[in-house]
Amino acid sequence: MSWEANVRKVVPYTPGEQPGGKHIVKLNTNECPYPPAPAVEKMLKEESYEDLRLYPAPDAGNLVEALASYHGVKKEQVFAGVGSDDVISMAFLTFFNSSKPVFFPDVTYSFYPVWADVYKIPYETKMLDKDFRLVKEDYVTENGGIIIPNPNAPTGLLEPLENIEYIVKNNPESIVIIDEAYVDFAGEGASALPLISRYDNLLVIRTFSKSRALAGLRIGYAVGNERLIKFLNDVKYSINSYTLGRPSLLLGEASIKDDDYFKQTRDKIISTRERLKKDLSALGFTFGDSKSNFIFATHEKYRAKEIFEHLKIEGIYVRYFNSPRIDDHLRITVGTDEEADILVKALDKYMKEAGV
Repeated sequence: MSWEANVRKVVPYTPGEQPGGKHIVKLNTNECPYPPAPAVEKMLKEESYEDLRLYPAPDAGNLVEALASYHGVKKEQVFAGVGSDDVISMAFLTFFNSSKPVFFPDVTYSFYPVWADVYKIPYETKMLDKDFRLVKEDYVTENGGIIIPNPNAPTGLLEPLENIEYIVKNNPESIVIIDEAYVDFAGEGASALPLISRYDNLLVIRTFSKSRALAGLRIGYAVGNERLIKFLNDVKYSINSYTLGRPSLLLGEASIKDDDYFKQTRDKIISTRERLKKDLSALGFTFGDSKSNFIFATHEKYRAKEIFEHLKIEGIYVRYFNSPRIDDHLRITVGTDEEADILVKALDKYMKEAGV
């Protein structure tokens, strides 16, 4: 028998391209177009390289305390990990151990089925409606857990908090995870964090990669009741006690404390998003009302894949998904105003030359 018979084989997640070179307009991975907070730069300059010989705090102490203070919860209610992907992966491993299927939408973050496959977790996708909206009643049936991104990816649509609460409330025997990677761009009242005090089966997961411009550091975290966080830590300490490195812990804490800069940057991205919506609409694109830092757009006259390939030749990268229901859409990250202008100009030029 070949040794390969014992290998765990999965279809891996495909990340967005990371093109090199200068003069690239990179609008394909939902990174923040602005630098991290000045407090991060200051801390980076002050940190002694000699300390890198020491292990980081296994409990991510100072970062966890800063996050707890920021969200008005106890430190025992916060779990930190290596980006939200690591935190979600740990949550799958910790909470989804039933023989019943885990539920998530059919059009959603494409890493969910990958984690389910690699951990051998049964799952069932629930179809979004024709407008890519959640059908909340579909989630009120026997299951082994639920994960929903809000705002959703790649659609960018935000589900009302009452719909999220409906699902959490009607699944008291399941852990419900709300993936809030993009919630900072959604406005007041969008987050499910206020529900944590009322529902012990709710876990909310966030990231520093989008609105805090720290994708390169890989910082994510979860907030929930103390028992959920303890269970997460138990699994973490059974795999790798030292997940976040010292630089990530220090710079993440600095970012949290520089709240004014965070808000200014977030607001600039939201402003550019709304401006870009108008410009894309004027070019004939249609899309839902994105509440994220990207727009999920389609065009009646031009194929998404052809636009994607043309933009790439022009040095402009957007995201194309060759997947059912969404293979005629482009996910366009909101960059700076200048980048938005370059994109719109390139699209206008393409359409005029195509002459459809």
